[in-house]
Amino acid sequence: MSWLTDVDDDDDDKYADYEARSRPNPKGNRARTKIRPEHNDAVTGRVFTVDRGRYSVLVGEGTPEEHEATASRASELRKQAIVTGDYVDLVGDTSGDEGSLSRIVRIQPRSTILRRSADDSDEVERIIVANADQMLIVVAAANPEPRPRLVDRYLVAAFDAGLEPILCITKTDLADPASFLANFAGLDITVVTSGFGAMPTDEIAALLAGHTTVAVGHSGVGKSTMVNALVPDANRAIGRVNTVTGRGRHTSSSTISYRVGDGWIIDTPGVRSFGLGHVNPDNILKSFTDLAVLAMDCPRGCTHLPDAPDCAIMEGVEEGRLGETGKLRLDSFQRLLASLA
Repeated sequence: MSWLTDVDDDDDDKYADYEARSRPNPKGNRARTKIRPEHNDAVTGRVFTVDRGRYSVLVGEGTPEEHEATASRASELRKQAIVTGDYVDLVGDTSGDEGSLSRIVRIQPRSTILRRSADDSDEVERIIVANADQMLIVVAAANPEPRPRLVDRYLVAAFDAGLEPILCITKTDLADPASFLANFAGLDITVVTSGFGAMPTDEIAALLAGHTTVAVGHSGVGKSTMVNALVPDANRAIGRVNTVTGRGRHTSSSTISYRVGDGWIIDTPGVRSFGLGHVNPDNILKSFTDLAVLAMDCPRGCTHLPDAPDCAIMEGVEEGRLGETGKLRLDSFQRLLASLA
């Protein structure tokens, strides 16, 4: 008898039982799938602030059932930014009761996105707010000194995002803002001014009515003071300007929305720089509407930089078609183009 056939029947039974035994599934018996639930029972809310992985969401906005809920992010959204102003879909416990936690499973399509980069060489964009339609640029007439180049950058970001800019000049009791405002004489921008103890809250509130407005500005310009005047229970921290460096301290560390009548104002932390690495240089001209009119006569492919031949903008400015502010406007425009080139 061959050794291949000389096997005990009992051994056959033993190995048959062993091979038939199924290996347990440590993750349970449910089959893995990439199909996500549709969450047809989700409710929609507006994100009004973000704090360390938790999202405060206003549910049922404008209805008698309006309330705040706290939410976390669903795992499938871990690579997507959720920011103040986003409209999101929630599931789970959306009651807003103490200790309750819902889950954000969808981000609704955004109408606008305001972005900035760390600097002009960084093409990685950081979303600041979503779904705003106005930008309130707050600048101090003095202490700290106004920076027209920074305001130019805000304007570029606003026009790139499709936001209507509004310029608010604070601390006009310390200095006359006329020379600073001359830098923007060629633009059709609404300007509001305020001095010590004379915050024009009614005028600003009227401009915010029916809009979602993001407030931006250099640290120490009085942005949080303005927000506190518009929303008395906001209690935003107010900083002081360093008397040695002339720089303001960062007091607001988070982006948060406040209701002002039937509108919203989104207060953002003060910044000392505003990178535009994500912006297409062709879009910069949109924020210089006075120069854009002249650019219609530029040759195809004109860079509008100082070495550009037959640039209609430079020719128009030299001819004085934009008045005394033309050279200042052109200089600011070309500086931004050069920084992104």
